[in-house]
Amino acid sequence: MKRSDMEKPKGVKKYWDLLTIIGLSLLLDLLILYLPESLVRKVLGLGFVLFFPGYVFVTALFPNRRELDNLERLALSFGLSIAIVPLIGLGLNYTPWGIRLTPILVSLTLFNIAFGMIAIYRRSKAFDPWIPWVTIENVKRELGWAESSKLDKALTVILIATILVSVGALTYVITHPKQGEAFTEFYILGPTGKASGYPTELRVGQNGMVIIGIVNHEHRNVTYYVEMWLVNLTWNNRTNRTIIHGMYRMPGWFNVTLPPVPVNIEGNWTPEFEKNYTFSIDRPGKWQVWFLLFKDKRPELPPAPPNGNYADTDAKNLIIEAINGTIQSLKLNVEVKP
Repeated sequence: MKRSDMEKPKGVKKYWDLLTIIGLSLLLDLLILYLPESLVRKVLGLGFVLFFPGYVFVTALFPNRRELDNLERLALSFGLSIAIVPLIGLGLNYTPWGIRLTPILVSLTLFNIAFGMIAIYRRSKAFDPWIPWVTIENVKRELGWAESSKLDKALTVILIATILVSVGALTYVITHPKQGEAFTEFYILGPTGKASGYPTELRVGQNGMVIIGIVNHEHRNVTYYVEMWLVNLTWNNRTNRTIIHGMYRMPGWFNVTLPPVPVNIEGNWTPEFEKNYTFSIDRPGKWQVWFLLFKDKRPELPPAPPNGNYADTDAKNLIIEAINGTIQSLKLNVEVKP
């Protein structure tokens, strides 16, 4: 009997690689469910997407040792994984579940289990099954270590070290992703909590109510300041300028400090901070209620004019900047009747 034959595993060990992939796929499901932020989940996720599908597929297609050499199997495992995963995602896109975390996770797990079981069956029937059994002797034989020169051995060691460093670098990049774009959600809703039913028609002194909402995606704690202004303005087509006729500070400004929350694209959207704001307008006409959002610091205002109209002061620049998009803002058009 050949020495290499004696080294081959027997019994259940004959399928150790396929059973390991099936077990790791199920373990990843549990980690995502119970420990979604763990480092192990991120490392396993790499193999789950980039290696496992291709490996079980190649092993099911080519169970015999002489059909492919080890390098070809390794290359095909990575290459086919990169092809299989997008195809599964494309198929999910035409289902009611869509391309979401849970459907993709379930689909890939079922794929790994199904083709893993097919590969186990095919290997059990193969006349000369390919079984990856890592021993020092097997590695040396695959590398032709005994017949290699000192230069070849050195180059082989460098190549293996380069591969390990590359895999480590890829793992680090994926497990420590670049911080996403920083932004703040700022919105107003009608009295029923929906984007409808806004108080756009009021009578003098009649109360109107909106809901002001803020969500912090700035990756840091932020203190927000919200100011409300009652503005009457027109657009001069001849000079292409906004002319502010009336600008009155409305009561009810507030500030709030919010922690950052991640962007959730999988589950249902949930608010972080909402506040009811009730206002009334004591003069008829067509008005705009501006909601201005400031981060970390409130702007300094000039002294209040005797009539309360800031239109002729530097405060009007706040509205100009809001119109130009320099200040994050929201606007509600309100017609006030006598």
